[in-house]
Amino acid sequence: MLRLGIACVGLFVLTSGAMATEITPAVRSELAPTGKLRIGLNHGNFLLVTPGSSGPDPRGVASDLGRELGRRLGVSVEFIRFESAGKLGDAVRTDAWDVAFLGAEPQRAADIAFTAAYLEIPATYIVPAGSPIHSVADVDREGVRIAVTEQSAYGLFLSRNVKHARLVLTKGPALEVFVAEKLEALAGLRPALLTDVKKLPGARVLDGQFTAVQQAIGTPKARDAGAKFLRAFVEEVKASGLVTEAIARNAVQGVSVAPPAPQ
Repeated sequence: MLRLGIACVGLFVLTSGAMATEITPAVRSELAPTGKLRIGLNHGNFLLVTPGSSGPDPRGVASDLGRELGRRLGVSVEFIRFESAGKLGDAVRTDAWDVAFLGAEPQRAADIAFTAAYLEIPATYIVPAGSPIHSVADVDREGVRIAVTEQSAYGLFLSRNVKHARLVLTKGPALEVFVAEKLEALAGLRPALLTDVKKLPGARVLDGQFTAVQQAIGTPKARDAGAKFLRAFVEEVKASGLVTEAIARNAVQGVSVAPPAPQ
């Protein structure tokens, strides 16, 4: 009797998942209005897109999940290449993509309907050799200048939360400005900073994090049926282990699967 009960629960979960992602005509027309799923990817984030990947046929966690999304919708996939998160986010206003893999930030939510996160990436700082700064909490103080890439998800977070330090926004690599202008801190994603710090004798990556970037999937606002489908899709690929498998398959270090969204 107990086995029967467990089997019934399992069947209910599977059935509920299938129902949660039912593909209605509205879902397909909103997510693939041209007959194919146009997916925007940020090739500037090596944790999501493998460096050196081609635009039309990229490799990485985001493209793996994008192909799975297309498979479930039953449509072909076209990947659209962007060199930064800012350019990817701004392109929503020109109808350049139907779905984007992008950090979910309030500044972007005016134009983009986001899912819950599928991936979390910790963000912290590098400080130069001899710096008196020893913790993340010490960075936000008068006289500290922080190099940060303009319109990055962690940069948007800092713009909302830094009270005393000064942000030095860069359009190109923030590392170059950090070194050239001898700034007090460099903000970035921990996995990338662990590589950058090797180029800076005596520099340190601070322990802890000032935020964890919530990598999510977005679609243009007002595509309500599509947004609902994407939210369910993200929860299913997290729960089923598909996100974990994509991380392992692409040998990505320093990221974690995001927890389930609150019910």
